[in-house]
Amino acid sequence: MPSFDITSKVDLQTLDNAVNTVKKEITNRFDFKGSHVVIELQKKDFKVLLEADSDMKMEQIVDVLISRSMRQGLDGNCFDLSKDVYPSGKIVKKEVPVKNGLAQDDSKKIVKLIKDSGLKVQAAIMDDIIRITGKKIDDLQDVIQLCKTNDLKIPLQYVNMKG
Repeated sequence: MPSFDITSKVDLQTLDNAVNTVKKEITNRFDFKGSHVVIELQKKDFKVLLEADSDMKMEQIVDVLISRSMRQGLDGNCFDLSKDVYPSGKIVKKEVPVKNGLAQDDSKKIVKLIKDSGLKVQAAIMDDIIRITGKKIDDLQDVIQLCKTNDLKIPLQYVNMKG
């Protein structure tokens, strides 16, 4: 039976390259000359730590981070921007967790979406991967299309397609 996996992984090297590109761009920008800026990737925690002089500069750093990451091939949705900026003395800080792996509730939401669609496939949650199996490859491609057209706010990859 044809099958494939839905996963949500972020390549650490690509993320590192994107963060380094952001660092270079921000340090070379005229409006950031002489400003306090820290952009740091914590690789083991999958977090990007940001520091800046003001909220406005923080927003600009986040915009550059998302646009450069997308140019590197990362999905902009992989950054969890829900946490607010917090002040620390004269500077503001922001912690941006990077979503790596499917959370249990995200997996359940995707499986429910697939089941509600009426497509003739089976969806099974296996840790942070969803395995989709069906009788026809066309059904599997319909599942991929369904996931892409619904704005799930999660970066998804479709891997291990077996016909």
